[in-house]
Order: sequence, then structure tokens, then C-alpha cells
Amino acid sequence: MNRIDHPASFHGLPVFTLPLPDEHGPGQGALPAADSVAWRLDCAWEGPDFAGIWQHFLETVDPAGVRALLIGPWWPDEYSSLAPVVELIASDADRLPALRALFLADVVGEECEVSWLQMCDITPVVEAFPRLEELVVRGGGSGLNEETLELQPVRHEALKSLRFESGGLPGQVVRAVGACELPALERLELWFGSQWYAGDATVEDMAPLLSGGGLPRLRHLGLQNSEIQDEIAAAVASAPVVAQLESLALSMGTLSDTGALALLGGQPLTHLTALDLHHHYLSEPVMARVQELCAREGIRIGLDEAEDWDPEDEDEPRYVAVSE
Repeated sequence: MNRIDHPASFHGLPVFTLPLPDEHGPGQGALPAADSVAWRLDCAWEGPDFAGIWQHFLETVDPAGVRALLIGPWWPDEYSSLAPVVELIASDADRLPALRALFLADVVGEECEVSWLQMCDITPVVEAFPRLEELVVRGGGSGLNEETLELQPVRHEALKSLRFESGGLPGQVVRAVGACELPALERLELWFGSQWYAGDATVEDMAPLLSGGGLPRLRHLGLQNSEIQDEIAAAVASAPVVAQLESLALSMGTLSDTGALALLGGQPLTHLTALDLHHHYLSEPVMARVQELCAREGIRIGLDEAEDWDPEDEDEPRYVAVSE
């Protein structure tokens, strides 16, 4: 399953795809001001390779004014590794002093399945932009190639929002996030995906995140799209980090009555303003209990996309929302 779309806006700015070199010329109108849009770069299966698109971007748009950047498909023909893209962006970081938001791999299923994306170590771009406030990374591991997502533990003073959208998030990345020092981080979302696509993260990998000790400003936590959603819910039920949150998302995964009841029986959630559990496998009685709690405490609840599932049928599988 794949429920990934191109964002219409990013970092509060409308997304604008830079025309290819042969698509924009005299009489076709001026491009937006550098700081007025989030610039999306896309090889579109034709024209120059990413190096050519990148040079065209630097020559066409004033890079010093660019505030947000999205990297779409970076291959002109066959799928290729993100590594040269990361290297180019990091090497030209000094030309992008205003960049505050970066989206790596804004790619949808019609362009490439999320599990086919050939990712790499993204640490160089994190280190190259010390003022970056928002980072989104789409893609993770894959059973189809060895080009998997990697991250090394870093300290970053400015990052406020971090999201990994994956059909298979490697446990190494989860452990690295937990080992990072991110004193300004307010929002964290991890989409774990399926074990069939290298989503091998465990609850133990999440332990530093659940402790909350290294994320003093965290207010939203999303531990989502997981095949072990019940185990995650049980761990969250007693996790110290919950006390500092304003919103919590355990959505998109295989959450059943077991996980939901563990959550309801754990520490108080009454301080939350929002609880997102959409795409779940809860029975109607348990859904009613969740809705009753949220209605009583004024918590905004997400319970749509209730999936049919017979808990008595041991052979009936449950699926995450985003896998391949």
C-alpha cells in the first residue's frame, strides 16, 4: 500500500517545481521570488541529470534567498542512489544561507515505489546546514537493493521538526535519532513500515526517544506505520516522554485492541490536545472507550480508516498503511 502524495506546501510556503532548462524562456513569465516558494527540483525522467538540474537551479534562482527546498526524482532514466545529490547539496551549503527546510525524496508511487528508492547516509546535509529547522526524508531500507537510509548521531541546535516517511525504516536510523542531541526539536515522526522492506526497528531501539531525556522541547511524537504498533502502544503507556507531549500519533499501523487497551490502562493522557490512531484494527467497543475518554477530556481524536479484521483468525494479516 502507498498513501504518499506530493505536498502542496512545505514549511509554510507553496511548492513550485522549477521548470527544466528547455521549458522556461523569454515570454514565459518571471519565476517566483526566491524566498516566496518552496522550490522543488525534478529530473522528470528526461533532460539533464541532477547535477545539471542543480546547476540550472543555482543559476536561475538566487540561492541566497531560498528558504525551502524539495528534491523530487533525481534520476533522468534509471533509478540511482541519492548519495551524489546529498553530496552536491552539502558542498554548496554556503550558497544557501537562508535554507530552513529540506525535503529529501519527494517522490510518489507513480515515480518510484518508496521501498525502491536508493537512499544513503544523509548525515552530510544535516551537518552542512546548522540553521535547518525542518527535515523530511522519504524512503528507507529495501529488500531490492543495498542502498539503504543511514544517519549518524549528531548535535543540531536549530532543528525543530524531523520526519522520516518510510515503508521500511532501518533500526540503525531509529537508534541514531535517539543518540542525536536535538535541543530545539518540537516534532518527531517516524514511519517504521514493514519487515519485508527492511523495517527492522524494535521497541528497544526507541527507548532513548521514549525516555524524553534528550528532547526537552518535544511536543509532538509520531511512532507510526508499524507492524509492532501494539508493542509500541504498550511501551508508550509508561514512557516518560508522554508527560511533555501535546499530541501523540500511533496511527497508520496494525494497532489492535491489545495495544489500545494498554494505552488506556497506562499513564494519564488527559493533558493531550490530539491523539491520532487512524488506520487501525480496533473493535467497536474499544473504539467507543477511546472516543469516550477523548470526548470527556476534550482531546481531538483520529479514528478513521478502521480496517476489517477478525482477531479469532490467526492467519488473517494486518497491514501498515505505507509499505511498498
